[in-house]
Amino acid sequence: MTALPEIRGVTIAGTGHYVPERRLTNHDLEKLVETSDEWIVERTGIRERRIAAPGQASSDLALIAARRALAMAGLMPTDIDQIVLATTTPDRILPSCACTLQQKLGATGAAAFDVFAACSGFVFGLGIARGLIGAAVANTVLVVGVETLSRITDYTDRNTCVLFGDGAGAAVLRPCAPGTGLHSVRYHSDGELGDVLEVPAGGSREPADAESIRQRRHYISMRGKKLFPFAVRSMEESLRQALGDAGWQTDDLDLLIPHQANLRIIEAVRERLAVSAEKTVVNIDRLGNTSSASIAIALDEVVRDGRVKPGDKLGFTAFGGGATWGSAVMTWTAVRVAPDVAWAARDGAVMTVARGDA
Repeated sequence: MTALPEIRGVTIAGTGHYVPERRLTNHDLEKLVETSDEWIVERTGIRERRIAAPGQASSDLALIAARRALAMAGLMPTDIDQIVLATTTPDRILPSCACTLQQKLGATGAAAFDVFAACSGFVFGLGIARGLIGAAVANTVLVVGVETLSRITDYTDRNTCVLFGDGAGAAVLRPCAPGTGLHSVRYHSDGELGDVLEVPAGGSREPADAESIRQRRHYISMRGKKLFPFAVRSMEESLRQALGDAGWQTDDLDLLIPHQANLRIIEAVRERLAVSAEKTVVNIDRLGNTSSASIAIALDEVVRDGRVKPGDKLGFTAFGGGATWGSAVMTWTAVRVAPDVAWAARDGAVMTVARGDA
């Protein structure tokens, strides 16, 4: 019997993120809907969120995050074999946001496609990239999570408009020695829960017309009371699955990086897993819920802040509309953090990056 080839290890070689400059605070929202800073903080933990500028699309945010991730990895856009872009707010229905990013980056040799898994999109992207690299189909995969949720947020609905923000996060995945890097990625879906979080109109089921626009059916609709218990349960269970694959317990984790949906959800998941607050990454107070971008943004923040060291054990967990949910665990490997280079990208700027070792 012919032996199967050994699956290669897969790790994250570079990270990057970008959030727009405009801040929308709770006090700003008090002028739009019947709400208060106290009410929002108590129920969500959010104090402000970032909003894309007029004319600034998802691919524009993704471009800056991607350049920063490539800079950290010491790679050029032409080194990318695949672009996996997770979003629910592409620039347009056709072409894909990933193809638009490929063109803007100059990643001429990369295949590019979108993943539509809502807030779980970045975890799904990690799983796809791990499969591609592990099977030697690709050597370098750029995984991006990006959202301009402000474009589909109803700022007359106080239950949803307080939640969402815009931003992008990116990770460059590369081969590594087996037994390190990503140990497991678990992801799941359940279409029976599709109506819990949805944008009812604008697709082939209910194309845009004057009546759908009048009824504001092109904005996010959410059933929060039904969502909360599902979110907590699914995030906990999928992370325990991924930890089990790695032979780890929850107390082996050095950092838990959850999807930033709601502080109460994060706290409930953390407590059920018995992970301390000190080990749990939270930025929802500053950025709100950035959906598929949230884990990638939080990861890049802790990498650049020096909170992650080689050998640290990390856990990622998310849930989203669809319904979708999933988790990943990894042992962090060394990356080159050079803030003076990696943060050089600005809107519309072309960044020169010295080529590093492949």
